[in-house]
Amino acid sequence: MFVEIRLHGRGGQGIVTASEMLIEAAVLEGYHGQSIPTFGAERRGAPVVASARISDREVRRHGQVYSPDFVAVFDPLFVFRKEVTEGLKEGGTLLVNHRQKPDFPQFRVIAIDATKIALENGLVVAGWAVVNTAMLGALSRLLGMISRRSVEAVVSSKWKGDLGSKNLKAALDAFEGVVA
Repeated sequence: MFVEIRLHGRGGQGIVTASEMLIEAAVLEGYHGQSIPTFGAERRGAPVVASARISDREVRRHGQVYSPDFVAVFDPLFVFRKEVTEGLKEGGTLLVNHRQKPDFPQFRVIAIDATKIALENGLVVAGWAVVNTAMLGALSRLLGMISRRSVEAVVSSKWKGDLGSKNLKAALDAFEGVVA
């Protein structure tokens, strides 16, 4: 088993952190993994891409993911950008942070309103909804190899106190709320 995932969004949405936490959760499940961030200007709002690989064997491939099995789009405005679906395998899964499921007939499309989940849980920094834990929860559920328990463990180890509770609730709301 070898799964490649690419995450798209903007700086400040927690793309790189979500990729790292996804791999941490996969490792807790007994898999091997790799998180690969890619970003230019390190500023809030700039486009960010992170990739991840999960395998039942050691991951020896390095570099960016060009033909992902899954793509997660953290920013609703990025859904129709050409580079988002570029290389996504036909029949691959496109997880979008959106209120409505966009039409991409060549892909399995799943929509979850991660922005709403983040706002409901008070996850806002400098006026921006931070959707990384909600998207982590949804993506973990869709992958089908990462349990709720591993998502809980990773999120709980990253943040403590009130912020930890908010992030954990967002992750679990999305984990339970996404329809696979």
